[in-house]
Amino acid sequence: MIDSHCHLDLLASGKNLEVVLDSAVSNGLSRIMAPSVHPESWRELQNIADQYRNIIPIDSALGLHPYFLDANDALPSDKIISHQLSLLEEAALARHASVKAIGETGVDGHIDTPVKLQQRVFNAHLALAERISLPIIVHHRKSHHLLLECFKQSNYQGIGVIHAFSGSVEVAKGYIERGFYLGIGGTITYERAKKTRQTLGYLLEHHIDKLLLETDAPDMPMCGRQGEPNEPGYLTDVVDAISKLYSVEKSEVIAATTRNYFRLFG
Repeated sequence: MIDSHCHLDLLASGKNLEVVLDSAVSNGLSRIMAPSVHPESWRELQNIADQYRNIIPIDSALGLHPYFLDANDALPSDKIISHQLSLLEEAALARHASVKAIGETGVDGHIDTPVKLQQRVFNAHLALAERISLPIIVHHRKSHHLLLECFKQSNYQGIGVIHAFSGSVEVAKGYIERGFYLGIGGTITYERAKKTRQTLGYLLEHHIDKLLLETDAPDMPMCGRQGEPNEPGYLTDVVDAISKLYSVEKSEVIAATTRNYFRLFG
């Protein structure tokens, strides 16, 4: 069982990471993908991958999350962004052994950062990912139409994963037609997530080869675990929910998503 999206650096700020990772292994995890959100994040994740590799293999990704694009007001935004994109390219070319993807990046329609700026940065990630032949990890919130617009405008030919996918069957098809995988996490453990559950039912029947499991720890708590940080070991809650809701064997879910992970990230 593989957690395809877990922010280990953020988790480490509140919990003993060795204990968390030992627990994850005890619960059946065999690997973790840890996407970054800013330059300090990707450096820390590479150190984490080196430090804890005897417990569990940790892959990492290089990205600028839209939430963190305007973190420093001491310089004009264009200079900040250009500098960060330059650092991103340098890190990608140096490529630490753990780096298997570009991200987390994307477009978020629910924050104040101008959409055009987010799209500019996202397009730069797309170009870099395609140039160095790495998949991309994509963040979305109220932005499926904006992401699809970027893919079309940039003529992106690479592959990647839409993290924490929640959307209609038609939106899911649009991403799958472009070669993307879809990350499934704690949202489906909530009864109120009717649309996402309906879409997942279709995907399990027709596109199980395009699904990945994820926790997005320490965020997106599972149903019944609200008020506490999420952990990679809680990925079992997602598998349990899928098995119960759709009468699919847990072993089938785990086997399929594990194959999908290695197909995408190598």
